[in-house]
Order: sequence, then structure tokens, then C-alpha cells
Amino acid sequence: MLQIDELTHVYANGTKALDNVSLTIPYGMYGLLGPNGAGKSSLMRSIATLQTPTSGQIRFDDIDVIKSPETLRRVLGYLPQDFGVYPRVSAQDMLNHMAILKGISNAKERKAEVDRLLEQTNLYGVRGKALAGFSGGMRQRFGIAQALLGGPKLIIVDEPTAGLDPEERNRFLNLLAEIGENVVVILSTHIVEDVADLCPQMAIIASGRIVRTGAPLDLMKQLDGHIWTKTVDKDALPALREKYQVISTRLFAGRTVIHVYSDTDPGDGFEAHRGGLEDVYFSALHTARAA
Repeated sequence: MLQIDELTHVYANGTKALDNVSLTIPYGMYGLLGPNGAGKSSLMRSIATLQTPTSGQIRFDDIDVIKSPETLRRVLGYLPQDFGVYPRVSAQDMLNHMAILKGISNAKERKAEVDRLLEQTNLYGVRGKALAGFSGGMRQRFGIAQALLGGPKLIIVDEPTAGLDPEERNRFLNLLAEIGENVVVILSTHIVEDVADLCPQMAIIASGRIVRTGAPLDLMKQLDGHIWTKTVDKDALPALREKYQVISTRLFAGRTVIHVYSDTDPGDGFEAHRGGLEDVYFSALHTARAA
């Protein structure tokens, strides 16, 4: 289990990226959902020992992460948002090199581990191909392969499906689901569907603060009877924003579909809408911004 208590991080320029963050993350898939700039990457970097937070505590099982970063790194797998590789090196050679850096010194064991991970990530058939020739999805699957070296107990993936086409996204998410049964996997993303598809538990972060936590299904159920929808002309939107708590808008067939939060039927042509995880997300952000 990963335990984060009152974590705060302030950068040298005075920006407070994390503001008193506390989370309990059990084994399995855990979604951290938030917009760009919300503090997701700062939190992931702090957990991954790439930066020392200004204050607070992080523990993984019996490891004090801040006091003993080297101990955590032995059981950590990390796929950052921007994963750089040597483009002219083959997938097999690169993974072998990274396995050496990870401390897998026995050549026979290292080859078996590299081949197993290439098979698991469906890259064995292109193991001799230079990484420069990989598609975005293949590069992300290679990133997961390197993150799994050494059998980590804590895996962090930061914005892993951004930029992937739907087929590669599904393949990647299926891979994450496969590995996320017996370890802690933190999926940090701004894509609501990734969390909805994979994570039995989640948190929403905004402006460096955790604004909502729980099981996606429970959070959606809490919105029953509170989300209302209506299709309007675009020029009617400003007046509706003044009158109602508009949490989201989207275009459909040239008109604007709005979702509002209200404890009672707002009337005015609105219809009840069964809230999904997007409504949970947008209502949490709306409340945080209003506060």
C-alpha cells in the first residue's frame, strides 16, 4: 500500500504544485485524474523519488520513500510522460542495456527477462527493429516493458495514452490491466475514459489539491438526481452560465449540449441525466474552481 500524508511541494519560483495532498493507494489499478497543470506530474515525480517534496511523508509498505529513495527505486517501475530512448538502438538491445542498469547482472536471467517482457508487450516480433521506427503505441509498450524490469511492486505511468490512436490505446490499456493485479499501478491522466475503463479506485486533483476520491461507480451514483441536460443555441450559453451551475458543454450537430448541477429540477426544459464519470470530473473541477 502507498500512503501519502500532507504532501506539499513549492518550486523555487514560488509555484505551489502540491498543496497538502493525502492519499491511500491500495494494490491494483489506481487512477489519478486531473487537467494539465493540476499537479499530477509533480506528485508522480515526488513518489518516484525524482524530486524531494517541501514537506509531508510518503510510505510504500515499510519503505520511507523520502528518507530511503534508493530502497524504493529497487521496487519501482516508472513510465514518465516524455519517455526518451536512443532512436537507433533496437528494442532488444535497449531493454538489455536498461536491465543491466536495473541490476540484472546474470546474462542468462537477463535474456530470459528481456524476452519475456518483449513477448508480454507484443514487441518480440520487432525486437531487432530500431526504436526510431516504432509507432507511438509501440514506444509506449516499450516504455511499459522497461518499467516492468526487475519485477517492480509499484508502477507509475504518467499520461500514457495521450496521442495514441483508438486501437493502440485499447491495446495499451489491456496491457496495463493485465499487469495491475498484484502490484500498485498509478495511472496519471487527464483522459476520463482511461480511468473509467481500468481503475476500481481513483482521485481527482485540481490546483495541487485532492478534490475527490473514491470508486468511480460510487462517485457516479452520488450524482443521481443532480445532473440535468439541455441542448441550446450557442448564443444562449452566457445567460445560462449566469443562472445555473454549468459544469460542462459540448457541441452536437451544430448546437451546444450543456450539463448543469442542481439539487432540484431546474425546469426551463432541462431533463434529468444519469451522471457518468465525466460529470463527476467536471463537477469536482467546477466546485474546486468556485472555491
